[in-house]
Amino acid sequence: MAITQNYRLNLIQWYPGHIAKAEKKLKEQLKRVDVVFEVRDARIPLATHHPQIGEWVEGKTRVLILNRVDMITPQMRSLWIDWFKRQGEVPYFTNAQHGKGIAEVARAAQAAGVELNKRRSDRGMLPRPVRAVVIGFPNVGKSALINRLLGRRVVESAARPGVTRQLRWVRISEHLELLDAPGVIPLRLEDQDAALKLAICDDIGEASYDNQLVAAALVDLLNYLEAVAADLLPKKPLQSRYQLDSTSDTGDTYLHALAEHRYKGDIERAARQLLTDFRKGLLGEISLELPPN
Repeated sequence: MAITQNYRLNLIQWYPGHIAKAEKKLKEQLKRVDVVFEVRDARIPLATHHPQIGEWVEGKTRVLILNRVDMITPQMRSLWIDWFKRQGEVPYFTNAQHGKGIAEVARAAQAAGVELNKRRSDRGMLPRPVRAVVIGFPNVGKSALINRLLGRRVVESAARPGVTRQLRWVRISEHLELLDAPGVIPLRLEDQDAALKLAICDDIGEASYDNQLVAAALVDLLNYLEAVAADLLPKKPLQSRYQLDSTSDTGDTYLHALAEHRYKGDIERAARQLLTDFRKGLLGEISLELPPN
C-alpha cells in the first residue's frame, strides 16, 4: 500500500550534520571491523534497512538483529523468520531494554570470534578480540543493545533519535570489542512510504515531519492492515483504545474526530497522543510491515 499518496507535498527528509560527520568516520573505522551487528526495528524491518549496508560491510560477517520484538506478535515474528530465511538470512530478535535475546546475539559474536582466530592461527598470528560495530537507523536500540551485552550502562541510551553523536569503542570482554556509532540514515529518503514509517516509529528526528500528517498516515496504514491482515493485528486497536472506530474514515477525518471526541478539538494534541500511544505499545503489538509476498 502506498501511504504517501495524500502526503507528497510534505516530504520527510532528515540528515543532520552530526550524522554526516559520523558516517564519514564510521567508513574509516569499518576497515578495522570483523563483525557488523545491523540493528533494525522489528515493527518496520524493511524501512529500517540502510540501502548502503551491503556495500559498507562487504566481506565481513553480518549479524541481523530485529529489536523491539516485544512490540510485534509471535505470529508476525514467525512470518519474518520464514521470510528472512528465504533471503538466506537468520534474524536475531531482541528486546534490548529488557535483555531478551541478548544471549543469542552474544553467542553469534563468540562464534564469529572463533572463526576469526582460527584464520589468524592458520596464518601464524596470535588471537585477538573480535572487533564489532553496531549499525542502524537512529533510535532502533543500538546503545541499549551494547549496554545489555556489557551488563551495565556505559553508553547513553534514550528513546529518541540522535542521542549517540560520537563513535566510541567499548570493550565488552576479553573476546569482544564493540564500536558504538550514531544512527545512520540515507542522505536522501527516496522511499517516502518508508520515511513515514520511520516517523511513525520515532526512528527519525521529529524536526523532519508534521505530527498531524504522520498520525493521519498511521490511521490510514492501520485501516489498510486491518483490511488485508486482520488476523495479524490486535482487534480494532483504535476503537479499543479511544472508543472511536476508524474503519470508515480517512486518517485525516479520524484525527479530527478523535480531537473532538477526547481533546476538545485540539488536533495537534490528538496527533501527538496517537503517535505516543502507538510508540509505547498502548495500541497493542503492531507490525507496520508485512513480509513481501
